[in-house]
Amino acid sequence: MDFTNHHVMMVWRNEPCVVIGRHQNPWQEANVSHLAEKDISLARRNSGGGTVYHDRGNLNITFFTPRERYDRKYNLELIKRALFRGFGIKSVINKRDDIVVQDNYKISGTAAKLGRLTAYHHCTLLVNANKADLSKALAKREHGIQTKATESTRSPVANLADIDHKVSVESLQTAVGYEYLRTPALHIEDGGQTLIKKQRGFQFVNPTNEWFPGLSGLRNELESWDWCFGRTPVFTVSRTFPVPAELLAPSRVYRASEELVINMTVEKGLISDVTLNIPPGLVESGFHGEASVITHLKGKRFTSEALSALQDAMLTRHLSNDIKKLDEKEQFVAKCFDQVVNTI
Repeated sequence: MDFTNHHVMMVWRNEPCVVIGRHQNPWQEANVSHLAEKDISLARRNSGGGTVYHDRGNLNITFFTPRERYDRKYNLELIKRALFRGFGIKSVINKRDDIVVQDNYKISGTAAKLGRLTAYHHCTLLVNANKADLSKALAKREHGIQTKATESTRSPVANLADIDHKVSVESLQTAVGYEYLRTPALHIEDGGQTLIKKQRGFQFVNPTNEWFPGLSGLRNELESWDWCFGRTPVFTVSRTFPVPAELLAPSRVYRASEELVINMTVEKGLISDVTLNIPPGLVESGFHGEASVITHLKGKRFTSEALSALQDAMLTRHLSNDIKKLDEKEQFVAKCFDQVVNTI
């Protein structure tokens, strides 16, 4: 659309999902294995900023303007006014352009994208989101990732419905909608009913390819693994695992703790390099095959696909003697890889 002569505010909701910023690492920001288990989508925005959780209790608002009229402070002040006019809720816009209530609790985060001619700024509003699901979905991975990807800033959050039970998604979108209609495009001022009557009002849109030709192709691209995970900046992950005593060669006494060390480099979501440091005690007890493991892992996705490749590689070594399952030492190594890839 051409926004030269008018501005647009879009109000929308999502089914449960985690949305990360364009330059973020999903494995660092979200509990990826939990999302897969609960069938919660992960999406990567074109805009920057941090990770947020959406469900039907979270209202999303996007402001579209020409680039020269991009003004996130104006947009957030408008929402702040709507909260006070509609519900008497006092809020503050902090230095990070979050909207907070009761001094410390975040109810809204912000992200934006500036194009050559146009811009958009969007924010969230927590109304009655499931905070338990939010917490589980955004459980932060603390083990071994080193990256230059943008990291989210964690903040305590609150639902607006907990502050005032009269706030619902429907009542809030009405309050914000009318505040938008009564506010001039270029400065914060109350134009009241006079300005509302001059506006084009509300329009419901149907996000289908029939209404917006090309939308389905864009959706397919944004839902793809290559976009959501493959656009992750390069990162390394390093984990150390103590080897259980029962897996070590029984005839030796070891001076230091015996530890398995796994190091990986991941580029575009694919494992590009692996080093596997096998402690002497595990080697002497019969574990061999790290070269085969490393060869089979390179180029695999940093997902359970890598674990399957590892297990296949170790099983391949048994084909000559008809052993169809991993021994205890191989199971231990596979379990360690599983923790590298699938746990927080």
